[in-house]
Amino acid sequence: MLDVGRVRQDFPILRRGIIYLDNAASSLTPEPVLEKMLEFYREYRANIARGVHCLSQRASEEYESSRRKVAKFINASAPFEVVMTRNATEGINIIANGLNWRRGEKIVTSLIEHHSNFIVWLRVRDRYGVDVDVVKPSKPLEDGLFEVSDFEKAIDDRTKLVAVTHISNVLGLLMPVKEIADIAHEHGAFFLVDGAQSVPHIRVDVQRLNCDFLAFSGHKMCAPTGSGALYIREELLDEVKPLCIGGGTIADVGLDFYELSENVSRFEAGTPAIADVIGFGAAVDYLERIGMENIERHEAKLTERMYEGLREIPKVEVYGPEPKYRVGITSFNVEGLNHHDVALALDALSRIIVRSGHHCALPLMKELIRRPGTVRASTYLYNTLEEAERLISAVEEITQKMA
Repeated sequence: MLDVGRVRQDFPILRRGIIYLDNAASSLTPEPVLEKMLEFYREYRANIARGVHCLSQRASEEYESSRRKVAKFINASAPFEVVMTRNATEGINIIANGLNWRRGEKIVTSLIEHHSNFIVWLRVRDRYGVDVDVVKPSKPLEDGLFEVSDFEKAIDDRTKLVAVTHISNVLGLLMPVKEIADIAHEHGAFFLVDGAQSVPHIRVDVQRLNCDFLAFSGHKMCAPTGSGALYIREELLDEVKPLCIGGGTIADVGLDFYELSENVSRFEAGTPAIADVIGFGAAVDYLERIGMENIERHEAKLTERMYEGLREIPKVEVYGPEPKYRVGITSFNVEGLNHHDVALALDALSRIIVRSGHHCALPLMKELIRRPGTVRASTYLYNTLEEAERLISAVEEITQKMA
């Protein structure tokens, strides 16, 4: 069982009296993670991988320890299947720019994707002459629910890659990724999962999902900004060319040739964000101590309460499916009010921090919600049922004032 009161003590920013419900954008960072990062700067501040002195050896071991922790966290077969990145966006771009595309091949994605898992495929289309098929959800359209058959119709033997989000960053919708993976592989296609919204909140097992690639961000799961990871299934490591090459990526260089390293370092050019990666490992430790199953159960209660409570308020429109199909995210609008104005009012009147805008998902906004944006409240392990109630009350107060 999750002891929320104990967890909240690790996040000093919450002592300011704010209610932080912008976790889909970025989570807060607990003290143990910050302490681990400061340990690097205070005790063994040095570059990694190439130094033989004691500080470099310690920094290298801590860095690789984080890789091992992240790999275990998602149940990768081995640490060398995990590339340390700055965020999920960089991971997706590595795949988009690293695969060998041929004219006439096809990419299948969906209407509800974050731009980071959408516009990259449009650029591949424009550069290489591949086709991009955007799958739309089945009815009711506004719920965003997909049927597996929606993807069965789109994926064929021309499909080289299927790229979908695990959880929508607007609707909180949990996608049937395992079933989609099976369809993709039946047609010989690669399968990429955008795990930015899933890995922080539910137990993600890459072997169970049967995905070929998984990209996610550390800054959404208690780690510092500038940390993330890309899982590449071992058999496909040689299928992907590095996005950048340079220091640390080579096995040999001559006057007229270079040979890239055979290990995962070929994807990590130059000096990385060492402290951030070490902090990422500490964040994984932190979440593991609490238990992902405990976090998932706790957030399910919060999400259900916010969804049901907001739906009961006149003039409030809540988007997406019922709670059993969603994780941690509730998007809504207040009739007659701009979404930014609602977010500003929640901050000014109740110190409730939410996100407003199109959430980097314009196709979803235009086709499903048919509004320029929404107010988005998103939960995490340190939020409480009392905070959910305060959000509901504050939104109700706003609607009454504008009536």
